[in-house]
Amino acid sequence: MSDSRKLYRKIADSIAAEIESGRYKPGDRLPTERELALQYGVSRPSLREAMIALEILGLIEAKHGLGITVSNKKQRAPAFTDAEIGAFELIEARRLLEAEVAALAATLISEEQIAELEALVQKMGDADPVAAEKADREFHILIAQSTGNGALTTCVENLWDWRYHSPLARNVLARAADLGMNDRIAEHTDILTALKNRSVAAARQAMHEHMDRVIEHLLRATEMVAVENARKASSERRMAVATRMKALKKGR
Repeated sequence: MSDSRKLYRKIADSIAAEIESGRYKPGDRLPTERELALQYGVSRPSLREAMIALEILGLIEAKHGLGITVSNKKQRAPAFTDAEIGAFELIEARRLLEAEVAALAATLISEEQIAELEALVQKMGDADPVAAEKADREFHILIAQSTGNGALTTCVENLWDWRYHSPLARNVLARAADLGMNDRIAEHTDILTALKNRSVAAARQAMHEHMDRVIEHLLRATEMVAVENARKASSERRMAVATRMKALKKGR
């Protein structure tokens, strides 16, 4: 019987099995990301997806200066279902689909719809992140709607909204929410310009480049986990030292 598990699940399950078997014990450092990618023959995004899944499940943690270590917390087997979608594979699917949707839209979009897209790009600069994300979603869906193909529109809507139903995707995308906000405006403006020019090739390319940069933002966001943990630990140490110094001064 063929193994139908998603690639990141296969990696996560394999590492979890090695942890549970005792090959990697609590506190042990895992091989580097590069070494694991070579070992499993996978790309950075696929490996990162697996590591995030293990982190969410409490099996591993990022420690500054130590890399990824096996957690000292009580370990449990991965509980993600086959319906779980990771952020990287979600964006990869959107990249493939929405590039062709944009290419088709370049030949069919109306002037009225272009004006609506312009207004949505402006709304993406809203200080309220909820309003900015709403405008982003509407921008992509409107491009799909401009093709007049209901199946494509539904696919784009479903791929976008999957982030709200998938704990794994939601976790990663939330980490990346504050990255690349200025890029968001510029990238969507490039897509809009290509649609205005009715250029099939430029619309496809602009959407590809936008999704490629989203993937880069996700990689940056997940790389920052160890830095955030280190900052938190450093802050806690500073507070502890300050508390001790206060106690010493009072004791004089």
